[in-house]
Amino acid sequence: MQISYSSICCGTPSTDPVMNYLSQFQKKNKTKSFEILQQSGLGREGEFNLYVGYDQLSKTQKTSFIKGLQTAINSQNTKRNQSSDGLVNFTSSKIVTKADLASIKNLTLYKNNLTK
Repeated sequence: MQISYSSICCGTPSTDPVMNYLSQFQKKNKTKSFEILQQSGLGREGEFNLYVGYDQLSKTQKTSFIKGLQTAINSQNTKRNQSSDGLVNFTSSKIVTKADLASIKNLTLYKNNLTK
């Protein structure tokens, strides 16, 4: 799945709310670590995309995961300073395949401090 971080004037929003959610979900559900890739260089103010692999989740876990992630992102966007803070964008219906990832430029492993 793709999570996009955009800027309005003063840089991109923090990844902390999303990373905290991933960590909490992983611990609560005792899942394997999420593979997270970052695509950088998308704009002059540091815009970037995160790609989170969640193939290891069951169908029920995926539904719960996506719903919780959407809630975390909506909360972050609601609390932001609308005149200066950027947005986090996520569309649960947008599927990113391994073939898609293979063709993306500037893709690196995201610093992942999530525990197993």
